[in-house]
Amino acid sequence: MNEFPENALELANERVVGLNKLLGLRFVEAAPEKIMTEMDIQDFHHQAYGIVHGGVYAAMIEATCSNGAALTVLGEGKSVVGIENTTSFLRGVRSGTLRCVAVPSFTGKRTHVWDGRVYNGHNQLAAVGHVRLLVLEPGSRVDGVKLEFEMPNA
Repeated sequence: MNEFPENALELANERVVGLNKLLGLRFVEAAPEKIMTEMDIQDFHHQAYGIVHGGVYAAMIEATCSNGAALTVLGEGKSVVGIENTTSFLRGVRSGTLRCVAVPSFTGKRTHVWDGRVYNGHNQLAAVGHVRLLVLEPGSRVDGVKLEFEMPNA
């Protein structure tokens, strides 16, 4: 695989859009073997019992793993899309900052598998996840539209 972008952290933060932006996700580390995000817990992250909604953990893991894989194949002009996300919720969290650390467990030519771990502000494990991604060739279409992911300074 081609070289990991030197400005990967900047690139990842420039592309925080959609759900990731609504959740308040920010990238704090980006390297070929590890990517890390953080999110400050707000009231809208809670479910009815006042703890972080499981979907928040799943979204955080998906975003962190997907961006790690995307940055890994960016130099080849390729992109990735998630095809499986399994998340297990281990500890209820009400406040503070969540941190997700994702690492690749398999980086093949056509698929990647990344594993994410979410920690609370006391560095206690709150959730774990596993994301499988499909590596797409340049010019691939998703839902009939050509994927075009332009990243500044890439």
